[in-house]
Amino acid sequence: MNNYYIPLSSLKLGEKCKVKRLTSGGILRRRLLDLGLIDDTVVESLEKSPSGDPVAYLIRGAVIALRAEVASMILVEKL
Repeated sequence: MNNYYIPLSSLKLGEKCKVKRLTSGGILRRRLLDLGLIDDTVVESLEKSPSGDPVAYLIRGAVIALRAEVASMILVEKL
């Protein structure tokens, strides 16, 4: 296991990770928490849109599309 965290936006397709920290604040942070992005939540990168942004992630059984700008605020640990 890695002892450092990477942004969710740098995850490759098909890789899984665990959420470790959110660096956003305010309403965006609340929205990410509401989506289930809490500590140790497993997230899988599923597919990219044709333009490459947003990317679809599997989060707690739901497929959620996040733009790179938002995904870069979610620090994760690869599994």
